Amino acid sequence: MTTTRRTQAQRRAEAEAALLRAAAELMDEQGVRSLTLARVGERAGYSRGLVTHHFGSKQALVERLAHTAQAGFVPGLDGLPPGLDRLLRLIDGYVGQLGRMNVLNRVFLLLWAEAATSPDLAPVFRERSEAFRADLREDLTAGIAEGTIRPDVSPDETATALFAQLRGIGMQQLVDPAHIDTDRLRAHVTEHWRRALIA
Repeated sequence: MTTTRRTQAQRRAEAEAALLRAAAELMDEQGVRSLTLARVGERAGYSRGLVTHHFGSKQALVERLAHTAQAGFVPGLDGLPPGLDRLLRLIDGYVGQLGRMNVLNRVFLLLWAEAATSPDLAPVFRERSEAFRADLREDLTAGIAEGTIRPDVSPDETATALFAQLRGIGMQQLVDPAHIDTDRLRAHVTEHWRRALIA
């Protein structure tokens, strides 16, 4: 009988994933301010020293959580060319995913809200927000260039409005999920933007 030994890189990746999961669970249960590296290590079954070794500080851990939670929130977009079709799929998929939020997604929204009053978090979430708006602008600009989006649409202002609407729906889902029917809302929001943008 043979056993496959995990490489150091595999062990490191597994430990990091466990630490991020533990940090997200703690924040989801008890809030951002209650998070400490020691509690994360304990929750994940590791020492505080390992948490420090992987992330260096609470700030770095929170930054990694923000990047991890935002990456790949809407599946199925990789490989699609920028333009109206990808934009509408992103809108539909984003609102749909809000109805199936996991711990990491909830924590991202909690951190995003916290960033409004936290000088430590604000730069991280400004960068994350700009990355999202940049993706939206790319789709809008490509749609205008290919003629599927009206030429009088402003990519900058429209990306900001779209971003605000999607994040706003996310915050409503976080605060009052009983009153948000994401399955119905996704069709409404997607159709609204299709009509508003289509050439």
